[in-house]
Amino acid sequence: MPGSPALKGCKKNDKKAESEDLGVLGIPTTLSIGLRYRPEELSTLAAKTRFTRKEIQMIYRGFKQECPTGYLDEEAFKIIFSQFFPQGDASQYAHYVFNTIKHKQTAGKINFEEFLTILSNISRGSMDEKLQWVFGLYDLDGDGLICKEEMVDVVGSIYEMLGRYTTPHISEPHVAAQEHVDRIFHLIDSNKDGYVTIDELAQWCSKDEHLMRSFETLDTIL
Repeated sequence: MPGSPALKGCKKNDKKAESEDLGVLGIPTTLSIGLRYRPEELSTLAAKTRFTRKEIQMIYRGFKQECPTGYLDEEAFKIIFSQFFPQGDASQYAHYVFNTIKHKQTAGKINFEEFLTILSNISRGSMDEKLQWVFGLYDLDGDGLICKEEMVDVVGSIYEMLGRYTTPHISEPHVAAQEHVDRIFHLIDSNKDGYVTIDELAQWCSKDEHLMRSFETLDTIL
């Protein structure tokens, strides 16, 4: 993350912010004047997440270098996300991802604790935590159920994001998404009521070894 071009979307021309005191995470610099976001103590963050103190310091350096105010909004998040998928249009999928991690922020911004927590849960969390995150990604209206239209929207955004890297090449992402969801939705919706619950999704995923391995690959070593 430090120095990565993928984070340049949230840089601010704020020299005071760049010199903010980061001693709370063991990164001593000059103290800036003015109200700035300060994360919790390093030991507290390590206790709340599955990252080591050293890993948190590294993540924080990159986050703060590119987002010196300590907050990340949706537009900046989209710019960052799009850097990883230049072959397609990642903006809509990034919107859905951002919505899964901004619920506690009334201003629609993510602070470092939220960023670190979601990263910990997705990359190092239990299978249940990863499944909960995936379910939340597809449950666009947050009602605890996934309808067919929501699944089509998210799958379509994934195809748009992958762009020319889809095999075979997909010229109409949402048409392909509709066809894909038509094939699998009734398999996940075990009681055929037109909605997928978290339990139905978990049951379906548990029967697919490829999907289970996909969940495991979310684990990362920084």
